[in-house]
Amino acid sequence: MNVLFVGAHPDDIEAWAGGTAALYALNGHKVFFCVATNGNVGSSTLPPHEIAAIRRIEAQCGADVIGAELIWLDFDDEFLFDTRETRLAFIEAFRRADPDVVFCHWRQDYNPDHSISGMIVDECIHMAGIPNIQTASPPTTKKIPHVYFMDTPAGIGFEPEIYVDITEVFETKVKMLKAHKSQDGWMKDIFGYELEAFLEVPAKFRGLQAGCPMAEAFRPSYRWGRTFLEHRLPNYHPLKK
Repeated sequence: MNVLFVGAHPDDIEAWAGGTAALYALNGHKVFFCVATNGNVGSSTLPPHEIAAIRRIEAQCGADVIGAELIWLDFDDEFLFDTRETRLAFIEAFRRADPDVVFCHWRQDYNPDHSISGMIVDECIHMAGIPNIQTASPPTTKKIPHVYFMDTPAGIGFEPEIYVDITEVFETKVKMLKAHKSQDGWMKDIFGYELEAFLEVPAKFRGLQAGCPMAEAFRPSYRWGRTFLEHRLPNYHPLKK
C-alpha cells in the first residue's frame, strides 16, 4: 500500500503518528510525509528564511529514519489558508502519493494550520481523481482512500475511536522526532516544555486506554464514498467498551 501522512508543520507527523508511520514502513508499505508549511516562524532567534531552511533539512532527516518520501508544500508557517492555490498543491500531493490510506490533523485542533490542513485533506482528497482538475501529475485511479484524523496535543478535544499499538517502534518515533533539533528551544520558549513532552506521556496515556504499553490514537473520517468495512492500520485496537 501507499500511505500518506499530512502534517501542517515539520515535526507534526512524527509527534502524533510517527509510530504508526514506522509500523507501515516496517511492514513494507510505501510511506509519504507531506508537510504543508515550511516552519519559517519556528524560532526565537533566527530569521524566517534561515529557520525554514533548517526545518526542511530536519524534516528530510526525520522522514529518512523510516525511508519515507518527503513532499514539501512550502507555505508560510501560521498563514495556511484554504485557497485555490492551496487546494491545488494538496491535490498534487495526493496524486504524487496515490495513497490507499491518509492521515491528517483533527479539524478542530489548537493551531489554525493544523485545522485548515486537516479540513483541506478531508474535503479535497476525492478531487485527486477528477480529470478536469489539472495539476502536474495525472489524476489517481484508485478508490477514495481511508482518511484518519491524528490525535491532538495532550489529547485535548479529541475522543479516539481507533488505537495503534506503537510499543515496538516507540524508540523509532523518538529518533524521528529528535531529528527536529531546532524545535526543542522553540517549544520551551512558546509553551514552556521541550518537544519530547509530546512523546512518552501521551503514548502511555493512549496505551492505557487501548490496553497496551504505548499507543497512538485516531478517528476515521466518515463520509459517503469511503468504505470502512476494514481498517488498514497496523497493530490497531478498536475502542474498548
